[in-house]
Amino acid sequence: MDADLTEVRRAIDAIDAEVVQRLAARERLVRRAAALKTDEQAVRAPARVEEVIAKVRGLAVAAGGSPEVVERVYRAMIRAFIDLELAEHRDLADG
Repeated sequence: MDADLTEVRRAIDAIDAEVVQRLAARERLVRRAAALKTDEQAVRAPARVEEVIAKVRGLAVAAGGSPEVVERVYRAMIRAFIDLELAEHRDLADG
């Protein structure tokens, strides 16, 4: 049993490394997007957030995952990236 749990944890750790790499790539794009937006409302973009949530819920279903879990994770991630983008946008505005 412990060997099985160890294997599962190793697999989770490997996935975590991939997820962090993808989050870093997403962050780079968020920083680029901040430079293209004219105000904080464009950064917050609530309609875009809901569009992304609907899309990832569908992706979760197609992948055999829980759309509720994916939505919760994405909402937290999007909030964090909006905060980052707002800070980036303000820094660019301050010149």
